[in-house]
Amino acid sequence: MTDRFNTIAGWTLFAGIIALGSSVVVGEVYKAERPEHMGYPIPGVVSSEGGAEAEKPIAFYLATADLAKGEQAFKKCAACHNADKGGANALGPALYGIMGNAVAAVPGFAYSDALKSKGGTWDWQTMSDWLSNPRKFAPGTKMTFAGLGDPQERASLIAFLNSRDDSPLPVPAAPAEAAAGSDAEAKPGSGTNDGPQKAENEPVRNEAQAAQNPGIVGGEGSAKKVPSDKAQQ
Repeated sequence: MTDRFNTIAGWTLFAGIIALGSSVVVGEVYKAERPEHMGYPIPGVVSSEGGAEAEKPIAFYLATADLAKGEQAFKKCAACHNADKGGANALGPALYGIMGNAVAAVPGFAYSDALKSKGGTWDWQTMSDWLSNPRKFAPGTKMTFAGLGDPQERASLIAFLNSRDDSPLPVPAAPAEAAAGSDAEAKPGSGTNDGPQKAENEPVRNEAQAAQNPGIVGGEGSAKKVPSDKAQQ
């Protein structure tokens, strides 16, 4: 009886040694390393980790807003909203003429108390904050849309909504940073354009030569830019 017990105990110990050895071998062969960044990336969501560029005011992105891209982005909203003139409320309120309108004020739509308590109007920045994260903007809102994390896509969408109006709001002036970028593209080289430029190998003429052949003299140094305070149609 004792020999039989010893045999069983020996085999049990041997099986345990084999199992332990196998787990060590498998662990070395299939060694898993902790990823540098935990979780899965979600398109359109801006990382909050250090080093991420802070989002600029919406006016910066409106300077390069694209109505066609905004109309494309609106397809994400079309299941609950329409932006047609005279369009009826659906799961969400009708959005024709929404820009500049009071928050939670479309007639006939039952807004949540969370949104009704916000007050104010749908100006450029308020609409951007809302579309960025509706539940953060108005905790308790009935709107289930997760939001648009890409500020450039958001700006194009807002510009499109603004165009769906009999009297669109004027687009805010671009911040100095955006304007400087546009000027740099228009002025190659050193970035200055104080007058007409002489070609690299053009000979310098004295006053007598210029008087004999005035037709060579060019026109104005640069074209004038006419600002516009209207949104694109």
